[in-house]
Amino acid sequence: MYPSRLRAAQQLSRQCARSFTTSGRQLYSSSTVPAPEKNGEKTVEITPTKPAAVVKQAPNRAEVWSKSQKPRSEAMTGPRFEQTNFDLQPQPWAAIELIHKQPVKWVHERIVACDGGGGPAGHPKIYINTDKPEIASCNYCGLPFANEHHRKHLESLPQTSYPLQ
Repeated sequence: MYPSRLRAAQQLSRQCARSFTTSGRQLYSSSTVPAPEKNGEKTVEITPTKPAAVVKQAPNRAEVWSKSQKPRSEAMTGPRFEQTNFDLQPQPWAAIELIHKQPVKWVHERIVACDGGGGPAGHPKIYINTDKPEIASCNYCGLPFANEHHRKHLESLPQTSYPLQ
């Protein structure tokens, strides 16, 4: 029983040492610089940190699209993102902008099923009601659907969130 506790304590101390080395590396590289001694007292100068870089959320979106989302320059910090050159980090396109370029799928049925294309790239099948004279979108993938019966009304509107084709 004693050797197993000893092994567990050794593993825990190794894990703690790893976390301290990461933090120490960050502290060493960023802010503290020892200053010359004055009257036998040691002082430490702290240099101000650089202001956060202004980074776009995605190539097609400059700001955040959710209240709970942090800006990219704040969210991508810490040991996981030690590479701070944001040009080399992945920037996927914001789907919120791309999905609104999809044309409306005109259907004759009152209820439409959407599974996102099926297979592993799809989503669970849901049923969308197209009874109302509006564009109904899928809650998972955002694909727009509208009933052919309401086409004249939707085309008479001055603006819609999806292109009507």
